[in-house]
Amino acid sequence: MPYARIVAPCEKLDLSKIDPADTGGIEKDDGEETTKTLGKELTDLQEVLYAAGQTALLIVLQGSDTSGKDGTIRHLLKYMNAQGTRIAPFKVPTPIELAHDYLWRVHAQTPGKGESVVFNRSHFEDVLVVRVHNLVPEGVWAKRYEQINQFEKLLTDSNTLIMKFFLHISKDEQEQRLREREQDVEKAWKLSVNDWKERDLWDSYAKAYEEALSKCSPENAPWHIVPANKKWFRDLAVTEAIVNALRPMKSQWMQHLTEIGTKAKAELEAYRSGTTHSTS
Repeated sequence: MPYARIVAPCEKLDLSKIDPADTGGIEKDDGEETTKTLGKELTDLQEVLYAAGQTALLIVLQGSDTSGKDGTIRHLLKYMNAQGTRIAPFKVPTPIELAHDYLWRVHAQTPGKGESVVFNRSHFEDVLVVRVHNLVPEGVWAKRYEQINQFEKLLTDSNTLIMKFFLHISKDEQEQRLREREQDVEKAWKLSVNDWKERDLWDSYAKAYEEALSKCSPENAPWHIVPANKKWFRDLAVTEAIVNALRPMKSQWMQHLTEIGTKAKAELEAYRSGTTHSTS
């Protein structure tokens, strides 16, 4: 069963009605064992994706502070080969980035064929943070939903598989994680007063996320809502969704690799035959 909830196109959402502590009826030990099995399959699938060089994989991670974006990345990197994987974090835009359209810096980080890229935050910041903090007029950010859909269609039409994940945690869980950082010397470097200031805008962010998830979940690039209060379940849900999306493509990639191998073998045999004749 799919553990991440797929958002239907234009579906009206109320995040308060989606339980961030949901574990899909699976126990932690069973969930972690299933995640390991799926992780091994992910390793195999990504290797074939990389070798075939026909498809690009873009994984988009969004969520509030402490929702687990970094933890999800660490989890995925246990199974994805670093040779074909890249992480692209999106922080506050630089002056050069601000001098261009908001998708300029994003497009530059998208994966090439055979490559896998994980976005830590993404182009959706421009309909989330920008909206909540009134950084541009509503008439500007309101147009971006359709622009984002067209941008993602361009990517999917160019053989990029887009997997978008909203890591859904509760406000209480966020508070607990923020306070744990204060007590953990090794995580104290993550402390920021801005995290608490942003927390004061929880309801505004929830509304912004609901609209972004609803308006930007077309069939070619749907959103997956991941209950993320339980980190082990978050990892399970994300891994399962990616494996389920990649699995149907494996036969196509393997066929392409077989064709490459057959051609290479024929060229090698022709070379050896020519060498033999020239020396006889």
